Amino acid sequence: MPRIAVLQMTSGIDPEANFATIRDAAREARRGEADMLFTPEMSLLLDRDRGRATEHIAAQDQSPFVPMLRDVAREQGLFLALGSMAVALPDGRWANRSMLFSPGGEAPAIYDKMHMFDVDLAGGESWRESSAFRAGERVVTRDVTMIRSTHGGDGQETLRLGLAICYDLRFPALFEALGRQSCDVIAIPAAFTVPTGMAHWHVMLRARAIEASAFVVAAAQVGRHEDGRRTYGHSLVVDPWGEVLLDLGGDAPGLGFAEIDLARIAAVRAQVPSLANRREIAT
Repeated sequence: MPRIAVLQMTSGIDPEANFATIRDAAREARRGEADMLFTPEMSLLLDRDRGRATEHIAAQDQSPFVPMLRDVAREQGLFLALGSMAVALPDGRWANRSMLFSPGGEAPAIYDKMHMFDVDLAGGESWRESSAFRAGERVVTRDVTMIRSTHGGDGQETLRLGLAICYDLRFPALFEALGRQSCDVIAIPAAFTVPTGMAHWHVMLRARAIEASAFVVAAAQVGRHEDGRRTYGHSLVVDPWGEVLLDLGGDAPGLGFAEIDLARIAAVRAQVPSLANRREIAT
């Protein structure tokens, strides 16, 4: 069965250092026989000072890190699901963009975060993501075929991966759309704040897995960052029944592993066929 690695990071304001963390994690993931590595939201740069961050943000086809990440995936022979990075758009705004790199070295599949985090928290934190970022408009899934060497020869397994980012977690319509496309795994990389993480992170991720009858993989940022923010951590892998298979905790960066049992998905969907029983609701 496919084996995945999940990277929990404390990304800072130096993209080169953050890239080195991802590169080293990919090597460790491959040594651990992972077929795919998942990283958090804003893996390459986490900086709330937009003036300072601007010098590091380029269009996708001009960023030095896109070919560097593509090379990491190819050299390590694994899929690299970059949680997200900021890329410059022609209208002067940015996109919060997930990228899926393949071991074949093809151009990455991309997903732009659809829901912008604009909020004033009770503790005094204020966020206006839409002032710098443009929301995405497309639901994105990709079929991922992994080839594993087994004692009986080479085995091949294909899973359907759906992409979401952080605040998207709170919008059921996106996950209904991913469920309709029969995703086996949904990636939800994040940089959740501590107050909202404590209240909602585990329960909402488990609910999304149950609703979609799919595995949820949520690589997260953790701890105190160079720009002054604190993030919740607790990178999770949740199975289609809502059981937590991996929790990397809220204290430190790290790398964890989990197995994606595709037979488990079929068993859950047969036992509770909610995707097949879904009806359109008139409003």
